[in-house]
Amino acid sequence: MNSMSKNCCNDNHKCCNDNHNCFNDNHNCCKKEDRPCPTIIKCGTPSATTIPAGAVAGAQFTVSSITLNNSCLCNPITKLEFASNLVAPVAFTGIINFQVFKLCRGQFAPVPVGPAWTFELVALLSSQTFSFFVCDCDSCFDECCTYTVVATVTSAVTVGTLNINNANLGAITTCNSSNCC
Repeated sequence: MNSMSKNCCNDNHKCCNDNHNCFNDNHNCCKKEDRPCPTIIKCGTPSATTIPAGAVAGAQFTVSSITLNNSCLCNPITKLEFASNLVAPVAFTGIINFQVFKLCRGQFAPVPVGPAWTFELVALLSSQTFSFFVCDCDSCFDECCTYTVVATVTSAVTVGTLNINNANLGAITTCNSSNCC
């Protein structure tokens, strides 16, 4: 958890005008009636990753990533959506956890966002879609964060090769003016 994320607007009275240009002011700009809240939609670039045959427990593979700049949002809330196509050219057996991590300004290690999503494959010999979404409510308005989806092998060993194709991470972020996240 980022300790700077609580009450961040109350200390740094940073506001944005209608053109989303940021400026400092002498009042609390977090109030919804003081300024409109922009919404940011960001689409990642599709990527592909291969989990090779014989991958052992703990092996990690970066699947997709996206960077968001929340500098003009107050108490941002971000919905992250991940989608992919899992393709096994030969029968694949294994257990893979997919987890979103974020790394923001001033952090030294990535922080998990939401739960890990487990996908258990028993002799998959074709393709199957896999998707999930998670919300991040623990960001401050002056942060630029990179979100990354990491696939981790959790079975003792994998059998066969698994291609994670068209892996894409997208985000919708806006102000959490109600603080109900």
